[in-house]
Amino acid sequence: MSATSLAWLVLVVSGVLEAVWATALGRSEGFSRLVPTVVFGVAVLGSMGGLAYAMRELPTGTSYAVWVGIGASITVAWAMATGAEPASLVKILLILGIVGCVVGLKLVH
Repeated sequence: MSATSLAWLVLVVSGVLEAVWATALGRSEGFSRLVPTVVFGVAVLGSMGGLAYAMRELPTGTSYAVWVGIGASITVAWAMATGAEPASLVKILLILGIVGCVVGLKLVH
């Protein structure tokens, strides 16, 4: 696997971890609940570390946009799937738009 391919893989995993820490942060109730707080801490370290690693090979702007896009899409999709946030066709289409933009950034890199 090339260094660039590995950077993309790490970036995708880091984006997923962004969704984990964002969800855990919401459930931590201001860091007053232990388990979500610990999950947040571990996930944020892994997510930021992975983003930093990916940025050694990939442009900063592309890396950040992909990382945020993945994290935001998964966070909203998870919230809708679990009933924490109402789902709608418009939201689903907008999330798919974000995913399309992330894929587009990978294709033009």
